[in-house]
Amino acid sequence: MSLALDSHGARKGGHAPPIIVARDLVKTFEGPDGAPFDALKGISFEVAAGRLTALVGPDGAGKTTLMRMIAGLLRADGGGLQVLGHDAAQDAQEIQSRISYMPQRFGLYEDLSIQENLDLYADLHGVPANLRRERFARLLEMTDLARFTARPAGNLSGGMKQKLGLACTLVRVPDLLLLDEPSVGVDPLSRRDLWEIIEQMIAQEGLSVLVSTAYMDEAARCERVHVFNKGEQLAEGTPGELRARVAGLTYVAAPREGEPARDLQARLIDAPDRIVDAVPSGGEVHFIRRPECAADSLVDLLVGCEARSREEELEDAFMLLLRAHEEEGEPTAPDQGGEVALSSAGPERGQDGAPIIVVRDLVRRFGDFTAVASTSFDVRPGEIFGLLGPNGAGKTTTFRMLCGLLPASSGHLEVAGVNLRQTRANARRRIGYVAQKFSLYANLSVRENLEFFGGAYGLRGGTLRARVRAIEARFDLDPQAQSGNLPHGYKQRLAMAAGLLHGPRILFLDEPTSGIDPLARRAFWRTITQLSQEGVTIIVTTHFMEEAEYCDRIAIQDAGRLLALGTPRAVREEAGPRGQDMNSAFIAIVENARAQERTMPGGPESVA
Repeated sequence: MSLALDSHGARKGGHAPPIIVARDLVKTFEGPDGAPFDALKGISFEVAAGRLTALVGPDGAGKTTLMRMIAGLLRADGGGLQVLGHDAAQDAQEIQSRISYMPQRFGLYEDLSIQENLDLYADLHGVPANLRRERFARLLEMTDLARFTARPAGNLSGGMKQKLGLACTLVRVPDLLLLDEPSVGVDPLSRRDLWEIIEQMIAQEGLSVLVSTAYMDEAARCERVHVFNKGEQLAEGTPGELRARVAGLTYVAAPREGEPARDLQARLIDAPDRIVDAVPSGGEVHFIRRPECAADSLVDLLVGCEARSREEELEDAFMLLLRAHEEEGEPTAPDQGGEVALSSAGPERGQDGAPIIVVRDLVRRFGDFTAVASTSFDVRPGEIFGLLGPNGAGKTTTFRMLCGLLPASSGHLEVAGVNLRQTRANARRRIGYVAQKFSLYANLSVRENLEFFGGAYGLRGGTLRARVRAIEARFDLDPQAQSGNLPHGYKQRLAMAAGLLHGPRILFLDEPTSGIDPLARRAFWRTITQLSQEGVTIIVTTHFMEEAEYCDRIAIQDAGRLLALGTPRAVREEAGPRGQDMNSAFIAIVENARAQERTMPGGPESVA
């Protein structure tokens, strides 16, 4: 790749000058309170030509600000930035004529078809008519969208929209491709497809690509990785060089007999003086020991557990760097919560007793289209139950029926002892709901939102006031803060607090960690684990397959059909040799089912 040719025939790599050079780069915005906020704090780095380079970091790290500055959409307030040999402040138009930029929310025209979107972007970029046919055919083949060119973009699944956005970005061959979290919010199959397209374009076109990503497995594909947090660069290097920072500090532990891996993970992550990070994986727990702590200092945390060393991963180095930077000045321990009970469920949990959710032959049709086809499963009290599937699989429709937000076409659906097809309003009083997108009132304060939703759930007077103050303390929320100005992680925290005000027996979480950085995800799941221990039943959808490891059981859907149901371990075993982890197991199960569907008499030629 270092000797690939760009679209102008110039040799990339080797001794070619860097395509991006930043020196002491500063960018300041006005914060929500009117005070200046430094998004970039004097950063300096270079990006070599002909390489796949990653920017990684949590929310607020400065990645998108930096991307927009490189694209010539923002000007620096200090320092210098050279892109493709041009000053970004003086020659923004020249830079924009040579780059392609795919922001997080790529602007597809949803009323236009796939082909019309491609034609429009080719017009905007001045792609000659004689080059379009071959270019379009190649992009449509790579994205597997050739069969759907007449379909309106608004009718595509999330994964298909992202692939179309990437195709529109690549209607011309740029000298630099900028991708700002291209796979956020899409399922593992679509993520894999997107990265195959990117890597194919790099191999064939010799593209220089700068990508920001929240997924460390994606960053590990890159030749060089730059780690940012709070506007500062913490480290840079090859994935191997960064992994070397945690050599000898990474372990895996098997939980005690009968203990969920998430309970061991909670025990470890609650010891921040000795543990950098812990996360369930493959029925065990991966964790990182603090460099200053001896291995034998962990004995009391691992009583009854088998622990052994493991090979370090890029995410281990990422978490070590983030923790160290976050703790500079004032170390913080994870929020343990207050003493207030979050549910009226009590310690109801386990295999015994009647299920709290019963689904039998559930069907939902929209006209001639069947979104959910004869799905059946139960959920036990106190369980964490994961509902997984590719974009467009029918899981959101199933989720909305379980919440009472959408009526079923047929079948039996019982939630908390109430037949949801007959008395949805009664069931809603027993459940809490956290939407994927922040759905509270942005112009109200934290307390005003909580008091409003508490009243909507029937809480009044002193009971409401006491509950609101207790839950503010439990979730470490500032009652006077304006909700719309909260960081994304705190918005999700507020949404969960609002959903738990009335002490529900069941909590529905629709992709609760989408767009949240790894530190916030760990804290969020620590709260979910505690809720389960208190007896709350959790129903969750997620595109982060590692989060399925927190669940007692998971269901995988595709094309409205239930493909797999069981514990994470059982699902991995069902996937066979390809199911080494939950991500690969998910892909294997969905692909196997689609292959069988195509070979059935009268089956579809393909599944979109």
